[in-house]
Amino acid sequence: MFLYLTLGTNDLAAAKRFYDAVMPTLGHGLRAEYPDEVGYGPPAPARITLWITHPYDKRPATVGNGSMPALVAPSRAAVDAFHAAGLAAGGTDEGAPGLRPHGPHFYACYLRDPDGNKLSAVCEAPDGLAPPGGSA
Repeated sequence: MFLYLTLGTNDLAAAKRFYDAVMPTLGHGLRAEYPDEVGYGPPAPARITLWITHPYDKRPATVGNGSMPALVAPSRAAVDAFHAAGLAAGGTDEGAPGLRPHGPHFYACYLRDPDGNKLSAVCEAPDGLAPPGGSA
């Protein structure tokens, strides 16, 4: 459904430190770096799926109240690692890893990045592991 997601930042260096720490826990890495934006995604040749950028209109980035990208995690351990890495890299806790009432296997955590964007990492696999080569 989505081609990619873009999140705004007012401090690209701080945002890059945060996303450099959390994205590898989900199997994604830094794939592009420009003066005003960085892009993360699965290994090439797959598309870059998350861009962190200064707003194009040059106005300050703001947080969307009620907006929250939920990122697929390959395992419950990856959700745990995403949360821990995010906290260590300047994020703030919005909900520790654990099962949620959104389904029998909905294991998620919630964080805010240094700009205040809310993120979630989710694993829905019944055994806590995503199937090989795909997402749960």
